[in-house]
Amino acid sequence: MATETHSSATANRFDTGSRGVVALFGAFTLVAVLGWLVSTLLTAIHVFAIPAIPADAEVAGSIEVITSQWAYILGIPLATLGAFYYLTTIGLALWWFDTRDPLIVKILTPITATGVFASAYFVWLQLFQIGEICPFCMMSAGATVVLFGIELGILRQLSTPKLSALGTDLVPLLGRTNLAGVIVPLLIGLSSVLALFVIPYLPLPDPVPFA
Repeated sequence: MATETHSSATANRFDTGSRGVVALFGAFTLVAVLGWLVSTLLTAIHVFAIPAIPADAEVAGSIEVITSQWAYILGIPLATLGAFYYLTTIGLALWWFDTRDPLIVKILTPITATGVFASAYFVWLQLFQIGEICPFCMMSAGATVVLFGIELGILRQLSTPKLSALGTDLVPLLGRTNLAGVIVPLLIGLSSVLALFVIPYLPLPDPVPFA
């Protein structure tokens, strides 16, 4: 009897397929993919373009921003960390599309909020410490704000469980998840970013100069 009651409550929680929520999650996913593309592009600039700049060259604008002392954490470009952040949001969005479980929305909330606070700090650095603006960095910052705004819109339309339910509901949720549908896209995205760091070490032939 208790099992039936729990199943009924779970079914009610899964009543999250309204067009409004689905549309918001669709927009959320598109913005996250855009943020990932921008972060991956910036990562490629770190790997391929920045090493070609002479050490004594004067830089300004975007290049000054992404070569500043604040552009790295433990030697990792912030753009790369941003790509991992967006992959996380994409993975959670795919997970929601697969299960329609509002617990995933609850998990997303602190993640998107953290993205906004981090982006606000990095924008402050550009404006008041570095004194230059990186348009791609600002696009990424804007994407984090939009993601958080969409997340708040989703929260207004759903009745989400408390985070304390994570301990009891996570295992059944994983059991209902099509893991391949969530993990495979993430592995493709992750491999694309990591490949940027591997390519410079491959034994590739030297470029042939044009006559």
